[in-house]
Amino acid sequence: PDKCPVWQFHKIYSDDSTKSWVEKGCRSAGIGCVDCKRPVIEAINRELAPIQESIKEYQADLGSVKRIVAEGSEQAREEANKTINDVREAMGLDY
Repeated sequence: PDKCPVWQFHKIYSDDSTKSWVEKGCRSAGIGCVDCKRPVIEAINRELAPIQESIKEYQADLGSVKRIVAEGSEQAREEANKTINDVREAMGLDY
């Protein structure tokens, strides 16, 4: 398991009993790669479920997405203007 790239995902997403099952099954060839990957896939899907639900909500209300982007753009523009003014002043280019 230590040489398998999927093991790195088990370290993050699997509980101790699943990790033990994977280590034993992998070392003894008691499980195949598909069996090894299945718990990781299920865990990742559980973690992604709320994110995917949020995506559906935003897709259903594109007006709010446009509003969020517009507000963020305005905030970024204001911050960029402050920064460029600071840079100009520091370089003696303050007109």
